[in-house]
Amino acid sequence: MHTLTAIIRAQKGYEDKVKAELLKVGVFARDNEPDTIGFHVAQDPDDTCVFITFERFTDKAAMDRHNSGAGSQGFFAEAGDLMDGDVTVVTAKEIWCA
Repeated sequence: MHTLTAIIRAQKGYEDKVKAELLKVGVFARDNEPDTIGFHVAQDPDDTCVFITFERFTDKAAMDRHNSGAGSQGFFAEAGDLMDGDVTVVTAKEIWCA
């Protein structure tokens, strides 16, 4: 299992738009990416500009398809200019899950 965690900071005032676009990615992944096992989105309650995704894929190829696919690319097309700084991304190979 491969994972990707992203930390995304929206510009102040654009939190709702970034949130909506992240949710669209989740729906797209659920409906069109059978090898995307999970796509979780969280929002920091103390700093609502900060979003974290935790994504699980069957393998690296599935992760690469997701990242280059319509859902992810659509997010960056719609919300890329609304971010405050670069997205922090950590990819990993899952070693344990309960």
